[in-house]
Amino acid sequence: MVMLFGAAVVYGVVVSGFLLPARPSVPTTRLHAVEERPITINSGAGLFTASRPEDRRVGADVGGDARFKVVYVVLESQYQASMTAAVKAINDGRSGVTCECVGYLLEELRDPANVEAFKRDLSDANIFVGSLIFIQELADVVVEAVSVERDRMDAVVVFPSMPEVMRLNKVGSFTMASLGQSKSVISEFMKSKRKEDGSSFEEAMLKLLRTLPKVLKFLPGDKAKDAKSFMMSFQYWLGGSPENLESMLLSLATTYVPAARRDDLEVAEPVLLPDKGIWHPMAPKVFEDAKEYYDWYENVHAKAANLEATAPTVGVVLQKSHINTGDAGHYVSLVSELEARGAKVVCVYSGGLDFSGPISEYFLKVDSVINLTGFALVGGPASQDHPKAVETLTKLGVPYLCAVPLVFQSFQEWEASELGLHPVQVALQVSLPELDGAIEPIIYAGREGITGKSVPLDDRVTVLARRALNWAKLKNKANADKKIAVTIFSFPPDKGNVGTAAYLDVFGSILEVARELKRTGYTLPDSVNSMTAEDLMDSVLTDKEARYDSPTLNVLYKMSVDEYYELTPYAQELEENWGPAPGHLNSDGANLIVYGVKLGNVFVGVQPSFGYEGDPMRLLFSKSASPHHGFAAYYTYLEKIFEADAVLHFGTHGSLEFMPGKQVGMSGACYPDRLAGCVPNLYYYAANNPSEATIAKRRSYAATISYLTPPAENAGLYKGLKELSELVSSYQGLRENEGRGPSIVNSIVAAAISCNLDKDIDLTKDDAGAVVDAATMTLDDRDAVVGRVYRKLMEIESRLLPMGLHTVGVPPTAEEAVATLVSIAEIDRPEDDVVGLPRILAASANRQLEEVYKNADAGVLEDVELLQQMTTTTRDAVRALVDASTGSDGRIKRVEPMAKLMASAALFGGGLGLTPYRQTIKKSSVFSKAAEDPALTPLFEYLEFCLKQVVADNELGALVSALDGAYVEPGPGGDPIRNPNVLPTGKNMHALDPQSIPTAAAVDCAGRVVDKLLDRLKADDKNGEYPESVAFTLWGTDNIKTYGESLAQVMELVGVRPLPDALGRVNKLQLVPLEELGRPRIDVVVSCSGVFRDLFINQMNLLDRAIKLAAEADEPLSQNFVRKHALEQAEANGITLREAATRVFSNAAGSYSANVGLAIENGGWESEQQLQDQFVGRKGFAFNSDKPGEINQQTELFKAALATVDVTFQNLDSSEISLSDVSHYYDSDPTKVVQGLRKDGKKPSAMMADTTTANAQVRTLAETVRLDARTKLLNPKFYEGMLSSGYEGAREITKRLRNTMGWSATSGEVDNFVYEDANDTFIKDPEMQKRLLETNPNAFRDMVTTFLEANGRGYWDTDEDNIQRLQDLYQEVEDRIEGIITT
Repeated sequence: MVMLFGAAVVYGVVVSGFLLPARPSVPTTRLHAVEERPITINSGAGLFTASRPEDRRVGADVGGDARFKVVYVVLESQYQASMTAAVKAINDGRSGVTCECVGYLLEELRDPANVEAFKRDLSDANIFVGSLIFIQELADVVVEAVSVERDRMDAVVVFPSMPEVMRLNKVGSFTMASLGQSKSVISEFMKSKRKEDGSSFEEAMLKLLRTLPKVLKFLPGDKAKDAKSFMMSFQYWLGGSPENLESMLLSLATTYVPAARRDDLEVAEPVLLPDKGIWHPMAPKVFEDAKEYYDWYENVHAKAANLEATAPTVGVVLQKSHINTGDAGHYVSLVSELEARGAKVVCVYSGGLDFSGPISEYFLKVDSVINLTGFALVGGPASQDHPKAVETLTKLGVPYLCAVPLVFQSFQEWEASELGLHPVQVALQVSLPELDGAIEPIIYAGREGITGKSVPLDDRVTVLARRALNWAKLKNKANADKKIAVTIFSFPPDKGNVGTAAYLDVFGSILEVARELKRTGYTLPDSVNSMTAEDLMDSVLTDKEARYDSPTLNVLYKMSVDEYYELTPYAQELEENWGPAPGHLNSDGANLIVYGVKLGNVFVGVQPSFGYEGDPMRLLFSKSASPHHGFAAYYTYLEKIFEADAVLHFGTHGSLEFMPGKQVGMSGACYPDRLAGCVPNLYYYAANNPSEATIAKRRSYAATISYLTPPAENAGLYKGLKELSELVSSYQGLRENEGRGPSIVNSIVAAAISCNLDKDIDLTKDDAGAVVDAATMTLDDRDAVVGRVYRKLMEIESRLLPMGLHTVGVPPTAEEAVATLVSIAEIDRPEDDVVGLPRILAASANRQLEEVYKNADAGVLEDVELLQQMTTTTRDAVRALVDASTGSDGRIKRVEPMAKLMASAALFGGGLGLTPYRQTIKKSSVFSKAAEDPALTPLFEYLEFCLKQVVADNELGALVSALDGAYVEPGPGGDPIRNPNVLPTGKNMHALDPQSIPTAAAVDCAGRVVDKLLDRLKADDKNGEYPESVAFTLWGTDNIKTYGESLAQVMELVGVRPLPDALGRVNKLQLVPLEELGRPRIDVVVSCSGVFRDLFINQMNLLDRAIKLAAEADEPLSQNFVRKHALEQAEANGITLREAATRVFSNAAGSYSANVGLAIENGGWESEQQLQDQFVGRKGFAFNSDKPGEINQQTELFKAALATVDVTFQNLDSSEISLSDVSHYYDSDPTKVVQGLRKDGKKPSAMMADTTTANAQVRTLAETVRLDARTKLLNPKFYEGMLSSGYEGAREITKRLRNTMGWSATSGEVDNFVYEDANDTFIKDPEMQKRLLETNPNAFRDMVTTFLEANGRGYWDTDEDNIQRLQDLYQEVEDRIEGIITT
């Protein structure tokens, strides 16, 4: 950043693109009413404006004729003390001039009172100074205020900031008015040099910056003089000390302020530290040579500090400005803590914000690294180079912790905050470092409110030091001596659910891990090499049919109450919720019980339950709860009795990271921090769930290791659906036969009705509801009926479903990779210059793909058949690619790069010389011309790359590396079909830069989905009208996978366009004119998941601003439903329009979910009204961009907004997680809630968007539930695949039935036949009964209970024989579990 700035003025030339080399240029066309009004909040609102600019005012009472006034705005407060001291030194009378100075922290400008004071100060200011103004909405405030006074002021100096702020610069004739708007030779040269030389060029530019003023003095003209003045000012600012800042102010004042102008004052040259170096608080100087530092440290300091020669070494990355300004107390504290604990320390800094050079040069031997700047390793807050950072850290090869200093909050504000760390800091100093592979965002310092000085937080410094040292110890301790605690989960808490993890064969995976650990020298018994997963499960569970809460089973350790209180410092605080220990959970009445088994030095334990699963009153009323004594005792055992060197949480996911506490930036009072202690925490997490993995990283300090979800296959057709498909095939050849054709159509219709497809498609009925005889139809009418049936069958058959469960360390076979590659092949990827195969095939048939999709969706038989041929050809071509690289064992031996080697073969005729996939396409009767399309080459090169990724595996390797104290390479989480870079697994998973979404591609996709939604709703409405309000649910993982598609959908509905700022961060808004929109603005009510709130609170800010922008637009109410409803609610509740336009809601800070899913999973609910009250009570916390530090309970406002809703809407973005796979979707479904709140009692339309394929669909919720049931719960391919995984697979089947009932409870959109067919499949069939009972009796009991509950609650209407059979079965299973029946 600094080097770009330095070279920008070498010849007084204004450089474009300053600070923006890593970001694309931002288009400025199609701008209309861009929101330029700054955020306004009430004075003192939020949590982060309690500091006072008046505390930074100095010299106000000093008079004199040679007086000047300075106003400054900075991001952080570290310059405050130096500026204050500098002004006091000026005013001591020696310089002959006097100064008044007042400073504002950027975040303080959210307060309108502070903004007005800022403007008043500017009105008589002579000099304005700004630095690091990178928050867009606050940069707008600064630009608006300073622009008014700029021409009048004597000097305006702005150091690295947003380009629009930099353009305010004015030092004599020197300006940056054209910054970012024109190109120069210098800027292009610098960009190319930086790419060539990396950080070395930045370091060279820092030296150039130091020497330039001396060169410039020999250049003619005022521009050179003024450019020199600006450059000198920047040097003084970088120096940061009171003396340097005094010189800066005097130089500017005596040169440019008329009243203070003096020619006889000698101003000292800048006194600067080296541009990079090694710093130590006890060292005599800053070292620029590593050898010189290590010689001093080992021979002088280490001896004085009694540090052993073999002590671990911790590398520490510092921010130079804190050393310059003398604000290094927090650094000194950590260095002292580390050395007091016996560690050696190497502290480095860089003059710029690229730390890769100093790390590579100075960290010669370190065992772990702590970055204390809080910024990304390369680039800081403006633009980052994550690949360069990863390359540097990979070479270094040690754990990389990135701790965070409080910038915008005082210690007291942070401590009192439920949110924790300021949202802007979360985006810049937590999210961005995670992309580098950083772990453990521990708050270690705050700021003192009056002086702005950094203050170490003693307990946090201790935790940070201990955790860094424990990571370092892993590098040096022998594997045979390491103790590893593997933690598995049980939810809901009964024996049939021990070993719960999303799509993971937990016990099979633990066995693979145990064998790998033994192979690499860990102490485990020889039996792990011969035991089966069943043996391991039995050793953990003792008796898998027994109840979980039995105190006589699975007991590894009994902790006395005295021992518990002695070793658990916070134990007494739990008594408020749970009474005195031991309590009744994980207790035998006298002791606290730890369940599990030891395998040598590896402990496999069962994490206790959350504690309130079966308590409906807690579910209803608790905003949050503390862990119970048994939970706390478990983690006390791991750290203080077992003395684990590392904990491995096994699979997605447990309860630790969701315990009460701050959202981000834990304090010592937050339960995740207390429970995690100081033991390194590793966590196997499903690669498709980066959002919850990120919660685990931030709240429980986990280093995540991604694991693959099971391979996907097409759902296929079965039973009646398969027979119906055969009838459709027979129609194709007889359609024009007037004798046979109508008869076959009648058979097709009858078969479709028997399969319940008449609920999804129009089978042509007369006014009385009877099916029309096909003999009376025209040929076109018959084709239309068959086309609609055929399309529905294709939809079911081609649906992807995960097969079975994944075992860690076992990559998929070649056959298992095919379906995933087919889905990858279907997607256009313009960013990679890859055209999807369906588009290539369509073009060869002279068709537009979108037209084929549209006609096929409408049931046009010809295009349904064409689409099916495309699908078949795509599958065959991909299979040909895979087969060419498959060995005799069915696994990929080596991916052959045929696409590249044989690209020229497409020029030859026939099959000779063609790649296998081109040969396959050549055989197609419809698409043979596509075999010669050159676009196949880049597509199949991409597929070859993806095939390598799919079958690669580092899940065990990454774990072993992490346990060796090595750096685990980071990688994105998400959908591997959308983003194959998610693979291979075994990466330290991260989300994305939250300020990068929604992307332009996501906005385009969102527009298409919203168009389909509104078209469908208008078509279904008897009056053809638009809905007035849509209730949305936003999920964290979905928005990571799709780069913000559902976020963009909300803004598309209200007619507001998100725009990137000059740094590419999406935080600007544009109101789309009604003429361009072509429809009314649709109101929205947005319910954000707790995880979305944690990850994307800045995007919640963007949404709230967008909705309020629409509400305040002065437009006809018939064309602006946002404004219409907000005005009505403002009048009804006596509040302002902006308050009434509040539409973005979530849980309270630190709280997750509506707990509807918990209630249904545990049966702990009495009525649907209870579930609805839970939803409104727990999800009714409003986010307000006018008060960005608060999420306040606004239940009545939430209800008022929901009462206007016509449509509820959610998104499905991945085939891996659908409606019945998890409880989250129905947990947040407000369909029946809205019905109860609407004055007319009308049930809203419930809709789902499905973007799991290239041909996005919008369906009703009922249609989606039916599709999900047909492809999963009722599909033999699915349930047989699950049963092949045994114990855990049986639980997965039961879970989908329970989740289906959840949809009945929240929406009423589950058809009776779903329960009836499920009962026929799993209960009526004696053989299936037997298999389920023997595989997992507890899961089977839960299945029987679910059927009975569905009937009892009125969701399933069935005959008495079925109910009697279920009741008899329930008693039989109970007796079996209790041991009364043994066979």
